[in-house]
This record gives sequence, C-alpha cells and structure tokens, in this order.
Amino acid sequence: MFDTGPIFLIIGTLLATLGVAMMIPALVDLAAANDDWVVFAAASLVTTLVGLGLTQTGSGRPATLSSRQAVLMTVGAWTVLPAFAALPLLWSEAVGSYTDAFFEAMSGITTTGATVITGLDEMPPGILIWRSMLQWLGGLGVVVMAVSILPMLRVGGMQLFKTEAFDTPDKILPRATQISGSLIGVFSVFTFLCALAYAAAGMAFEDAVNHAMTTVATGGFSTRDNSIAAFDSGAVEMVAIVFMILGSLPFLLYVQALQGRPLSLVRDSQVHVFLILLALFSLVIAAVLDPLTAETGALADLRTATFNVVSVMTGTGYASADYGAWGPLAITVFLTLTLIGGCAGSTACGMKVFRVQVALKTVSQHVRRLAYPHGVFVMRYNGRAVEGSVVSAVMSFIFLYFVLIGLLAIALMAMNLDPLTAFSGAATAIANVGPGLGEVIGPKGNFSTLPDAAKWALSGAMLIGRLELFTVLVLILPRFWRS
Repeated sequence: MFDTGPIFLIIGTLLATLGVAMMIPALVDLAAANDDWVVFAAASLVTTLVGLGLTQTGSGRPATLSSRQAVLMTVGAWTVLPAFAALPLLWSEAVGSYTDAFFEAMSGITTTGATVITGLDEMPPGILIWRSMLQWLGGLGVVVMAVSILPMLRVGGMQLFKTEAFDTPDKILPRATQISGSLIGVFSVFTFLCALAYAAAGMAFEDAVNHAMTTVATGGFSTRDNSIAAFDSGAVEMVAIVFMILGSLPFLLYVQALQGRPLSLVRDSQVHVFLILLALFSLVIAAVLDPLTAETGALADLRTATFNVVSVMTGTGYASADYGAWGPLAITVFLTLTLIGGCAGSTACGMKVFRVQVALKTVSQHVRRLAYPHGVFVMRYNGRAVEGSVVSAVMSFIFLYFVLIGLLAIALMAMNLDPLTAFSGAATAIANVGPGLGEVIGPKGNFSTLPDAAKWALSGAMLIGRLELFTVLVLILPRFWRS
C-alpha cells in the first residue's frame, strides 16, 4: 500500500515553517505602525495550524522517501506553499483577487519575478519584505531540490550531478538534512554580503535587505515599480551583477570549496561556458546599444548591456532599461538567453547550460560518426563519460521544453494576446525569468492586465518550469499511480 505519511510530514513541516515566517512581515508592519500586521498574523496562524495538522498526519512514519513519494512531495509542496503564501497578499488588498495573489506567490516561490502588483514605491513594508522572503525561501528550496531530489529522480539528465551522498534513494531525507545546513549557510552568507554591498552602494537599509534576498535567489522582485532603474546607480548595478552571477553558479561547488576543494568552481565545464556566454552576449548587446545611445559612452553601454544580459540569463528579471526597444537583434538575444538560463544546482532558471552542452556534444558526436563510421567516440562531461540515458533524458527535456512553450503560446494567443506577448510570456514563465517582451509584460510593464485564465496558465507554467518539466508531467501517466 502506498504510504503518504512521509509526504504529509514534509509538506506540513514546510507549511508550518512558512506560517512562522509570516510573523516577520507582521513585526515589520507593526514596527511601522501599519495595520497590515494583523493580516500577516492571521495568515500565519491559519498556515501554521494547517501545517501542524499535516505533520501530525504523517508523524511517527519512517523518514524515507521512494522515488514516487519524492515526486509527489515535491509537486505537492510547490503547489501548497504558494496557495497559502497568497493569503496575506489577498487579505491586505495588495491585489484584487485570489488569482492575482496566487500568481504573485507562485512567481515568488519559483523565483520567476513576474508581478501583477503596481504602486510598489508606496507599498507597506510588510508586503515588500514578504515578496522578497518568498523568493529567498524559494531560491533556497530550489538549491536543495536540485542537489538532492532531481538527481535522484534522474530528471532531464540531472543524474549527471548525483553525488555520493545520495546514492541510495530511500536515504534521501537524512542525507538532505546533512547537506542542507551547508547550503543554507552559503546562501545566508551571500545574502548578508549582498545587503552590505547594496547599502555601501547607496541603497536605503530596507531596499538593500529586500534586494539582497531577491538578487541571491535570482528572483527579481523589487521594491520599486521601475526595478533597479529606479536607483539610477552604476554601483548598484555592479553589485547586482556580481551577486546574480554568484547565485547562478552551482551551490554544491561552493560547499566543496569550503570543504577544501577550492578548484571545483574553476574546473567545472558548466561554469566556464556560462561565464563565456555572459561575456559574449554582453559585448553583442553593447555593440547594439552603441548607435542607439551615442551620448552615454562605451563604458556606460557595456555596463547597461552586461546588467540586462546577466539579469535575463540568470533568470533574475531585474531591468535597468527597456531592452525590448533595442531592435530585432536584441530581442532575439534576450529570448535566447531566456531559454538557456544558468547552471544546474543553482537558483538560476531556464534549460540550464549543461543541457545545451550535452545537446551540442551529441550533435558533434553524430557528425563525427557520419564522417568516421568505424570510429569509437565517447562523450565526456567534466572528464566523465556520459551515459546514453543522460543524453536521452537531455534531448527529451529540450524537445518537451520547446513543445510546452509553443503550446502555451498558442493558448495565450487564443486568449487574445498578441504573438510577441504570448510567446515571450510562455518562454519567461516556463524558464522562470519574469518580464517578457512587448508593451504589456515587457521590462516596463507587468502581468496585471492579463486575463485571469492567462494568469492561471502562466502560474502552472512557472511550476512546471521550476520543477524541471518531467517532475510534474509524470503525474499524468497511469503507470505512475500503479503499485
């Protein structure tokens, strides 16, 4: 008989933790003499009680997970948490409906960064800190999931990153507990250093704390409607660039560096390609900007280009300019960056660089086999031979990735959205980037004017994209539910 106890235990614990976390914005609003503290306190009480109820349902059960339980736990947690995280957004009237509240919460927890809220500059501090906390908690959850859950489930080639700590599927919980402390430590230190750097760059304390959480989590929620552009500061943009990149590198490599293997980051093939692509595309966009902004100078153009390239490729979604108005080449580049994304095992989004690498190696190997039919070619990644199952998983993932974007874009166009908005909205939702292209959902707009049906569709796409597609879609297979 299928045991749901461990699933309820974990989801309940996460939900209770979320409920306790709601007291932080409650205290922030109370200190600011804002009446919304009551809303957060009430939401905290409801969420915590439901979470504790679920933990009791699963208490006394063995703390182990099979592959099927891991899938259900992962999908269940990433669905239930935004459902409750939306409550304070709705009850505080920061948004007008539960649809908007759920969209905002899902965007936060999946670190997508798409928003339906306007008037952020005048928003109560509790709401601002809650949105940032959602992305910070979601980013931390992404890292733990990418290190422990996804490699075990062999999702989309993620088994390439399976570590010795997770060789046995039913040991996933105790092993995850052992390593999660190190990940939380690294994540917290980066956030603290980022907040200090933002403050030193001229941000107010509240802005620095909020943006530090969303920068390291590569989430992109801001305290201003105009995002980072509102600060009009090169120093702020440089801080953001550094920490967006740090958040997009594999966090397990940071842990390994702390354990006495500092060359891990330097030797990783994925990191090399990621940084090369950032540099290359930054130069391309700077060249595009040069004739458009002749009065600003080459260095300013390079900074603007680098900031927006890093923001989009890491999936953060901050904006310092309306890059949708930079011409067809720029639009093509940013759509490409949206699809590629950052490194596996980080908070970054998109297909992930390693999948692009494996796909290109697969094509190269096929071409060589055509040229040398009797040759023996072994595909390697980071010095290790790549199994055929990994290649199959990666190619299947990439194929499904584009199919889902196409289907969602068609569905959005059926809701009377123009093709650019529909396609870029579908791509940014599944890639978890945030802003799209066009006047409606571009860097200077938001998703508030979209119909409710589109918001629910995009919310589902954010979930599917964050959980690497197959983790969610496997649930529709009858075989998955058989004993």
